[in-house]
Amino acid sequence: MNRAHGMTDPADPWSVPIAVEKIPETGLHRDIEADRAARDGMAEAAGLREILSASASIDVTPDSGGRFHVVGWVRARIGQTCVVTLDPIENDIDEPIDLILAPPEQIPALADLVDDGDESEADIPDPPEPIENGMIDLGRLATDALFLAIDPYPRKPDVVFEALVAAADPEDHPFAALKALQLDPKAPGGKKPKKR
Repeated sequence: MNRAHGMTDPADPWSVPIAVEKIPETGLHRDIEADRAARDGMAEAAGLREILSASASIDVTPDSGGRFHVVGWVRARIGQTCVVTLDPIENDIDEPIDLILAPPEQIPALADLVDDGDESEADIPDPPEPIENGMIDLGRLATDALFLAIDPYPRKPDVVFEALVAAADPEDHPFAALKALQLDPKAPGGKKPKKR
């Protein structure tokens, strides 16, 4: 939130920054809720009709080497349009959040470890996200999780897409245009095309 102007930043409509230096060794817990302006900004960014509600519950725990473990969930009710009927619909999102944030200088080395682990069969975590300017933005993390959970092809319950089946027109075939150009043998000189 751009406090000086009382407006939401379009790049980060739901912003709840926490300074890493203020996170206690025991960690911290935050319950956050997006206000109307933030929800409108997120809906616009995600191409949604609307976001009726959005809230998150997040725990941030210090880890070794200046890293932080962020876990929790984001819940939202979103307004979309059914891709089959084009009717307005509402969907609920309940998405977990579980990631590591690290100082930017550690990201390349940690990403390489994840890439090396891709060759093995072990379950390898995602590379950490960078801590930007000494801040962890809980609203942005919740927004990212919410956006990843949106169904890009929403449909009303029990609605099935059925393709239109049209009866074949006997005049609609690859050679119909040639047939129209066929010469009429009864015409003088045999050069007039047939009338349909």
